[in-house]
Amino acid sequence: MFEVYFESDSPAQTAEFGQKLGERLQGGDVVLLKGDLGAGKTALAKGIAKGLGVEQTLTSPTFTLIQEYPVRQYSDKTDPLGENGIVQKKITLVHMDLYRLHHPEEAEVIGVEEHFQPDKVCVIEWPEVAEEFLPEDALTVELAGSGDERRRILVFSRDSGWEARLGTINK
Repeated sequence: MFEVYFESDSPAQTAEFGQKLGERLQGGDVVLLKGDLGAGKTALAKGIAKGLGVEQTLTSPTFTLIQEYPVRQYSDKTDPLGENGIVQKKITLVHMDLYRLHHPEEAEVIGVEEHFQPDKVCVIEWPEVAEEFLPEDALTVELAGSGDERRRILVFSRDSGWEARLGTINK
């Protein structure tokens, strides 16, 4: 089990934390954003997009449910077949907002699970309705607080592999 705790005093700090997180993500990652309305999930998602190198402005897909954004190429140092041990890969950021869904069957119908691919990073707001379809190694980010309150951000996963990538994120 991996777990890290942060605090944020503003939407800008929440986005900054998201950017640091986004810089550490890679294809195949699924990030679940949980929290009440106004907790900062979309601000965090915008920061993740920036950290991944998305050039478009990320908007909340509340009505479209799923929005895709191309990500600049990134270097995969874990693939030994590339030049100097580095392979350039392209990935897509898939941003989902499942707020308007009420039943797991709806998540299945819109194809939530189909996006869990090695060439995609999925960021899901309001993932609770799709829990039975979510991968076990997903990273969960819970935001607490709203309005002018300080945000408490808890990042955790059952997969301890996240510790190697995120262990220094608050440095």
